[in-house]
Amino acid sequence: MSHKNGNRYSEDFRKMIVELYHAGQSVSELVSEYGVSDVSIYNWIREYKHINPEDRKSPTMKEVSELQKEIIRLKRENEILKKAIAVFAKE
Repeated sequence: MSHKNGNRYSEDFRKMIVELYHAGQSVSELVSEYGVSDVSIYNWIREYKHINPEDRKSPTMKEVSELQKEIIRLKRENEILKKAIAVFAKE
């Protein structure tokens, strides 16, 4: 079974690697066993790091980044809608 989606690894696979790392496997062991670069593994560890490590329910860095992107997108949509309302209000 391939863990890749095109050139990218699936999110489930990346999370599994991070969980294995947190369970005690070294990055070098994970590189050897799964054939993933150490740079990728360190990036995934950072990406899936919880903001508050003691609270496993706190958002991860990746989730915060995704939320920030969504906020930017929604702000843009709001600006477009405000401009549309102004145009229709003049008519």
